[in-house]
Order: sequence, then structure tokens, then C-alpha cells
Amino acid sequence: MLVGYESFKEKIFKLTNIDLSCYKERQMKRRIDSLITRNGFNDYDSYYKSLLTDKKLYNEFINYLTINVSEFFRNPSQWEILEKEIIPQLLSIKKNIKVWSAACSTGEEPYSLVMLLSKFMSLNEINILATDIDEDAINKAKIGIYSEKSLANVPSEFIRKYFIKTSNSYKISEEIKKCVEYKKHNLLMDSYPSGCDLICCRNVLIYFTEEAKNDIYFKFSKALSPHGVLFVGSTEQIISAHKYNLFPLRNFFYKIKE
Repeated sequence: MLVGYESFKEKIFKLTNIDLSCYKERQMKRRIDSLITRNGFNDYDSYYKSLLTDKKLYNEFINYLTINVSEFFRNPSQWEILEKEIIPQLLSIKKNIKVWSAACSTGEEPYSLVMLLSKFMSLNEINILATDIDEDAINKAKIGIYSEKSLANVPSEFIRKYFIKTSNSYKISEEIKKCVEYKKHNLLMDSYPSGCDLICCRNVLIYFTEEAKNDIYFKFSKALSPHGVLFVGSTEQIISAHKYNLFPLRNFFYKIKE
């Protein structure tokens, strides 16, 4: 068993601004220990020192830490609710809605949002803010090349219209890319955008402690417009949503309490 995890957490916070204390400890420590052992290190200190000088090792650590698992239109039934109920409701209030895809990973979610919104408006009217703490993931999103497996839930009309097949991969079209603005953002530390009509943050908060989640939900609530909607992941139903001035519209969709 590796010792010195508390000291390692402090050093990582100074180095990356990522507070490992806000993540579920047993789960995160197990992941980090596995990564350290796999790279041939025997302790936290020697691994940390190598992170300071080895860019590839550092990028691997950040990527592993932020658990980038994503796919287009993940949990299709929830996207159907978004299409049939949530988006029409938002567009009945205002023509151009402000959308934030938080913890967007490698871009599948914001690009899914653009494609879905293209059913309601022209692409030149769509502008989505997409943020993540992992710069490597953001760079992959900007490139926009995906495996066939990640497209499993993409409607065939969108594949034909917005993807170019290259050998065993699919490249998303430039016209979709232009609708997304990517920025680095730390949900625990950075300020949040304001006046968001739709915030999507899915399958991320399950890794945080209850205290960290509590803080993030308050910040999301304040970031929403008066009629805004928060869209969370399929394992992230918000307990006592009223605490955050939210109430459930449908499973996994929350609105500001009026």
C-alpha cells in the first residue's frame, strides 16, 4: 500500500489547481495508485517529481484523473425529452438560448447539442459554450475525430449530414465545430457563466464528495436564467433539489424554482 497520499494531494493542488479532497477518496486513490504502479513507480513522491518534468506523464495523469468517458447522445431517452419538451419550452420564451456544456470531455455532448438544436434553428444561430478541466480532452474535441462505437446513438440523418468517414473513424463537420466555443474550466475553483438557459453536466458529479456536489449545485442554480434548465446524468438525480432553488421537471432535468 502506498503511503503519503495527503501530502500528494496538497502538491497536486498547488501544481494543477485540482483539489483531490473534493473527490470520493477511496475511488480516486485506487485509480491513482493503479496509475502510479502501472508506470513503474513505488511511491507518490517519485511519481510527483516525474510529473514536474515529464509532459507526457503529466498529460496522462490529468486525463486519467478527469475520467473522460463520453459518447454522442448518451442515454437516448433523455435526449428525446430534451428534444420534445425542454428545448421547445425554452425556445417559446426566447429565440436564442444560451447553452453551457460543462465538463464536456472530448466534445461528444456539445456536438450532440448542436445537432439537436439544428432541428429548431439554423447553425449560424447556435453558439454553445463547452468547458472542461482537461486541456488534452478539449484539444481532441477541437479535432473532432471519433470512433464508430461512439456514434452508436447518433441518428442516421445526422451521420449522413454532419460526419465524414475516414477509414475506421468519423470526423465531424466544420459547420458543427464552428457552433462550439471551448474553454478550460475547473468546476471547483473557477467562476461560472451567468444567464444560462440550459446547462448540461452529466456523469461527472458522481465522482465528487457530497460537500463538493453541494457547492457545485448551488453554483449551477445561480448560473441559470430565471427559466433555465439543468440537465444531469442518469445516475445523478439531485436529492433535496429545493435546497438549491431547483425543482424537477422530469427525471434528470431541473428548473429554477419560481
